[in-house]
Amino acid sequence: MPDLFVEKISDFAEGDRRIVCHDGLEIGVFHWQEQFYAYQNLCLHQGGPCCEGVIMQKVEDVLAPDQTWLGQRFSDAEAHFVCPWHGYEYDIKTGQCNPRSVISIGCEAKYISRM
Repeated sequence: MPDLFVEKISDFAEGDRRIVCHDGLEIGVFHWQEQFYAYQNLCLHQGGPCCEGVIMQKVEDVLAPDQTWLGQRFSDAEAHFVCPWHGYEYDIKTGQCNPRSVISIGCEAKYISRM
């Protein structure tokens, strides 16, 4: 995929996202933890605009040593964006669909130039 100008970095705040169109595709570009990630804005479930949903820390189950469930907490290390149609969650750093972590949405923009 060719380089595509999205926005000057100084105008693209940490935690923001932009949806851009290129060659008939919508691409969600995220600025997260000083890095940039880009994914096709197309949910694997039913084609919803997955990159337009809420961004939140991953919810993790807390288990006791005997594997009984103690509750849930928000992850310190992992964040997801959530498709607004049916709640499918995607890891913001990998594009993997969670908990279905063996599938991921397309990530064509492997190199994002800093300007």
